[in-house]
Amino acid sequence: MGKLGYDDTPMLPGQPWRVHDSTRPQPRVVTPGTAGTARKPGTPPSDAVVLFDGTDLSRWKGREGPAPWQVSKSGWMQVKPKSGNIETVERFGDCQLHLELACPKRVKGESQGRGNSGVFLMGLYEVQVLDGYDNPTYADGQIGGIYGQYPPLVNAARPPGEWQTYDIVFEAPHWEGAKLVKPAYLTVILNGLVLHNRQAAMGPTGHRNLASYDPPHAEEGPLMLQDHGDLVRFRNIWMRRLKGYDEA
Repeated sequence: MGKLGYDDTPMLPGQPWRVHDSTRPQPRVVTPGTAGTARKPGTPPSDAVVLFDGTDLSRWKGREGPAPWQVSKSGWMQVKPKSGNIETVERFGDCQLHLELACPKRVKGESQGRGNSGVFLMGLYEVQVLDGYDNPTYADGQIGGIYGQYPPLVNAARPPGEWQTYDIVFEAPHWEGAKLVKPAYLTVILNGLVLHNRQAAMGPTGHRNLASYDPPHAEEGPLMLQDHGDLVRFRNIWMRRLKGYDEA
């Protein structure tokens, strides 16, 4: 037995390491973030790419230049209706996403016309944002749904006006030439409840049509937030690129 493990154990299949290998690299140290409260957002972990910290939209762009959405002194951004979607300047593939959102406190409209927005991984794969509290709509368009494909396992919506938390693990699809060899996978947690557990997406999101991976798309893309005409707010948005600790 070595000081930190063993050097006489069997080799792990497909890996250059032994069981309990004494020379295997240690996981890097990451300082965890803190949870948010109703009044104050949480803080990101130490290795996060902070996309919105409550001060400005310098990491975002709109359809015609700088992102035009409102930024409040209270640390949130809000959709500016009819201004268009916004997306990050930076692009991501496999990632862990965290964001906090609040649908309008004043209830207006019904079904898809109430607190509607969307979180698009790679600008293509939508996890639905909606005021889903006591608001019937079609199942694969409810808050937490992989839009148009899979309803959430449960409706975990908080009342309108309250801050809610999304944590999403996204695995990008991969092709060999024109052949899809791995679909996109999404694990979605809303307000601490698992809504999708490594669910394979059928392809990029569409509306009233079947998703398809044909044609292939780029290996990375921006995070996009949707302008659906409702005054949805977002805060504390960060990403972690996912790598094996041996690769870091």
